[in-house]
Amino acid sequence: MREALEFAVVWTLVKLLGALPRPVARRAGAAVGAAAWRILPRLRRVGIRNLELAFPQMPAAEREQVLRRLYRNLGWLLAEFCRMPRYTRENTSGFLCCEGLDHYLSARDRGKGVLIVTGHLGAWELSSFYHSLMGYPMSMVIRRLDNPRVDALVNSIRCRHGNRVLHKDDFARGLLAAMRQGETVGILMDTNMTPPQGVFVPFFDHMACTASGLARVALKTGAAVLPGFMLWEESGQKYVLRFGPEIPLVSTGDSESDIVENTARFTSAIEQAIRTYPDQWLWVHRRWKTRPEGEKPVY
Repeated sequence: MREALEFAVVWTLVKLLGALPRPVARRAGAAVGAAAWRILPRLRRVGIRNLELAFPQMPAAEREQVLRRLYRNLGWLLAEFCRMPRYTRENTSGFLCCEGLDHYLSARDRGKGVLIVTGHLGAWELSSFYHSLMGYPMSMVIRRLDNPRVDALVNSIRCRHGNRVLHKDDFARGLLAAMRQGETVGILMDTNMTPPQGVFVPFFDHMACTASGLARVALKTGAAVLPGFMLWEESGQKYVLRFGPEIPLVSTGDSESDIVENTARFTSAIEQAIRTYPDQWLWVHRRWKTRPEGEKPVY
């Protein structure tokens, strides 16, 4: 009964927001975000705590403003996701564009596969979707949603133009196979992990347990690794899918040390993007929940 109700709510939301003109849908999404700010105090506290950790010199009032804008941006992302089934390359040209595509194409043309380092920054759902609209379908490493019917609905939207989903509970085999075939896979690697799947690397000057799978696969296959984020540019009133230069891998022969060092490099690329667009990262996630042995909890 609960699963059926959840699916009905999500399906209705997709249909309602998806049918609205884009400006109206985005205003409605922003209203949902504002409501979430008010009615979810636990997440709000997590967000403020994370901002205290990341930006200790930032005034409290500014931290609150950053977090409020995040909720607005999440509402916008909700609206965009609901409208994605209607999007084509032609009708999105006014508010979606790409920069640094040459970095991606150069990495792809090496033929050893491409691993896109990304995170819950900007419009991450729109990012992979737009990549497929441009004619470059990719795979995404995604955690299964608890409700299988909602999971199927969400993935049907994500994969509308050729994208594929690799679920986290069985992604290693699929990831290796994708690299051997020269494919592209995007990995959200800014969430809290636990050992042994995660290793501790610096993130905003605090050690954060971070997924090491991307580094392991890159070292094993020789795949190219580069950062990619879909970010809202206020000045141009559009989302820009921006690819950075390939991140060079360290390969000294000490596999465990190399995995930690490369994971740190990938995490640094995510941190740099967040520092540039602080109000677009998912501060309400408990990123520093797992602590090194002997350290006190931060939440």
